[in-house]
Amino acid sequence: MFKDKIAVVTGGARGIGKVICEEFKKNGAAVCVIDRLENDYFTGDLADEKVLEAFSRKVISDFGHVDFIVNNAMTSMKGIADCTWEEFNYALRVGVSAPYYLTKLFLPYLAPGAAIVNISSSRDRMSQPNTESYSAAKGGLFALTHALAVSLAQKARVNSISPGWIDTSFREYSGPDADQHPAGRVGNPMDIANMVMYLCSDKAGFITGENICIDGGMTRQMIYHDDFGWELTNRDL
Repeated sequence: MFKDKIAVVTGGARGIGKVICEEFKKNGAAVCVIDRLENDYFTGDLADEKVLEAFSRKVISDFGHVDFIVNNAMTSMKGIADCTWEEFNYALRVGVSAPYYLTKLFLPYLAPGAAIVNISSSRDRMSQPNTESYSAAKGGLFALTHALAVSLAQKARVNSISPGWIDTSFREYSGPDADQHPAGRVGNPMDIANMVMYLCSDKAGFITGENICIDGGMTRQMIYHDDFGWELTNRDL
């Protein structure tokens, strides 16, 4: 499906990003990974402007153009209780500034029919305590998506995916962990990779500026104490 296409994937050395890379390769694409972890293409910190510039130069030198950009790299999950100024801004540099700047760097080299997919999180619309750095970064990426979709009109389609609970080890859960999801199970990386493949394909040619939440229905489920079996037990809240 993607024979001779060039895909850039950030945070592609493990987890969801690694599975996305594997799916691109299975479908014939060449994949350019950037990650702080060792990988077979480019190792570097996405928070560093010069690293992003060096990475983009290598990609264009090697291939001359880019068909797909998947901004997947994770950010820290710290919050108001323990997240420092630098840690908070680092999360924003990885989660928002890097996707913006990589898009800017690759913009002159985007091939016809190019697609950009940003991996946000269901935390772009809901939160647990003490997760402000992660939630802010993912919320920023959510907003960046529709802004870029308008700015890049007829140059590239830009969409985002918001995963819910995704177990990157492909563990299968039973009992309450699975049953609390309307879909009846916890997600795995293929649930996200399949949607990335679709959004990058011609089948999604009329979709841009959209966010797709893949969370087994959790964010659609209204929860009230003592209603339909739900019960709040943490009285310290």
